[in-house]
Amino acid sequence: MTELRADPLRPHEQAVETPADFDAGVWFIGRIRTPWTRREECPKRGDSENGPVCRIEIFEPWTPALAGVEEKERLQILYWMHLSRRDAVRQNPNFGGGSIGTFAIRSPLRPNPIASSVVRLLAVEGAVLTVRGLDCLDGTPLIDVKPEFGVFT
Repeated sequence: MTELRADPLRPHEQAVETPADFDAGVWFIGRIRTPWTRREECPKRGDSENGPVCRIEIFEPWTPALAGVEEKERLQILYWMHLSRRDAVRQNPNFGGGSIGTFAIRSPLRPNPIASSVVRLLAVEGAVLTVRGLDCLDGTPLIDVKPEFGVFT
């Protein structure tokens, strides 16, 4: 298993021993570029209208998968929160007097640290998407890009 970030647990939080092996594999298809270098700087949720401009860089051989994406107004971005602990099952997000289960909050600390943001697509230049609406650290690995379902597809 890969080494976990050693963030200390807050009062009332609980961690468990993680399994020795993984059930599946993931390919990182790109890298996300944002203005944030520390977790404390990241917004709790991205703002697709007024958030900072960010870049999504798609790696080869995945660039042909971008064909047609320029016609979309909004995209769902799935990414891997690579610096998050993966063993927290109860968390204390507000440093309060108790804790809540990991699956009841949007914390980056998760057994599988997958995050999702709906972004507004501003431009496509080759293998780079320019967007607004992300809430992750600079250098975050990209898992997938999908058109947002609903009125924007």
